Amino acid sequence: MSIQEQLFSLAGKTAFVSGASSGIGQHTAWTLARAGAHVVLAARREDKLQETVQAMRGEGLSAWAVSLDVTRPAGIAPAWQEAQELLGAPVDILFNCAGILYVKRFLAQSAEDVQRVFDTNLKGAFLVAQEAAKHMAERRSGSIINVASTSGLRAAGRLASYGAAKAGLLHLTSIMALELASKGIRVNALAPGNMTTDMHGQFEDAGLTDHIRERIPQRRFGELGDLDGATLLLASDAGRYITGTVIPVDGGQLLTWM
Repeated sequence: MSIQEQLFSLAGKTAFVSGASSGIGQHTAWTLARAGAHVVLAARREDKLQETVQAMRGEGLSAWAVSLDVTRPAGIAPAWQEAQELLGAPVDILFNCAGILYVKRFLAQSAEDVQRVFDTNLKGAFLVAQEAAKHMAERRSGSIINVASTSGLRAAGRLASYGAAKAGLLHLTSIMALELASKGIRVNALAPGNMTTDMHGQFEDAGLTDHIRERIPQRRFGELGDLDGATLLLASDAGRYITGTVIPVDGGQLLTWM
């Protein structure tokens, strides 16, 4: 194995992926496992999790599933404990990915839906990261990767609650990194642009896809595999001196807002 392969390898590491039943979370569970990690997939949809776990095991990968609804705080600590029992070891990496999208004009966003977005995308992410950090601090080692969005870095129409929640998550990432560095924990964020996931269908339903694509310098939406390099950098020893950073993965989309 070359020095480059060693740096990006996750052999012997353990990972917890929230929001792992579909989209970025599900894809990243495969990515981390293929890099050598033992992975616990966590989400509300247990049937989807089990399907993915069985498929991963079919490739000889180490994977388990736990039920987790990040909007129910009382269930977070038990899910983390169950994950560590399944792994038979503490968790080294948190990929904090549970999230929902809400595409509607600012004046049309209901209080109920705004609450749901904030409870999932910000409060839920906060509490999962907090639980992870408690355990990682005991070992003085760990990497937390918060999955935000370029919507937290720019103003985009119809994404008032979603963008505000993701902006909050990005600032939370900075504060966590500052406070947890002395405890051996690195905290960083990914900021994906428009990726081809099930959630992206909401932009299609709103008739916005052509407009969005025209604002991306690469003139295409991101594929899930486009996130792999940044994810492995932040999860592995290759990124051991990186904390408090945000990595946009957006085909240059942010450039059109500068």
